[in-house]
Amino acid sequence: MPSVTLGARPGRDELDPVLADAPSRVIVRGTDGDLAAVLVRLLRKELLGAVEVAFVPSGRSPAARAWGLPSRPADAGRLALAGRATPVPLVRDDAGGVLAGRGEIRDLHGEAYCDATRVLNGTVHRLRVEAGPDGVSVLGDRGVHAATGRALQIGFTGARVTHDGVEHPREVTRWAWYRHTEPWLLVRP
Repeated sequence: MPSVTLGARPGRDELDPVLADAPSRVIVRGTDGDLAAVLVRLLRKELLGAVEVAFVPSGRSPAARAWGLPSRPADAGRLALAGRATPVPLVRDDAGGVLAGRGEIRDLHGEAYCDATRVLNGTVHRLRVEAGPDGVSVLGDRGVHAATGRALQIGFTGARVTHDGVEHPREVTRWAWYRHTEPWLLVRP
């Protein structure tokens, strides 16, 4: 299997030449942010349903845990090479990104709804969200009610959003994570 080494969170200039030949499977060895970067390019190039994605995490990975993937590199590598891909929900955000594992907003004052369920109203230390087989999951915490659904919409006074270990470049006052209409193909047990 051909191998290409790319930088952290590769962008269009690095990924498009790799995807130009429309490989049947891409193995991402890296962080959750690296996996999200690859998924963004597959989404933008309309290859979500054509290219299988395997993930070998290089360290702690909320994405691997959320999707039931092995955390040990040797086990994840074996699965990446020999596993079968199945369609799973793609979670997007309203800033053009993808959530592969976990998102977080800290020191938040606002209101949030997961579908029709109000999960937050007031001030909390953090709001944590995970992508997974059921869509978008809000993790319960002090002042935050757990819920799972198709979308999470949040309005707040201003904070920084972190998704898959990458901080959004500017403070925002609203954010949404939602299940995309098309799944991606994840190699998993």
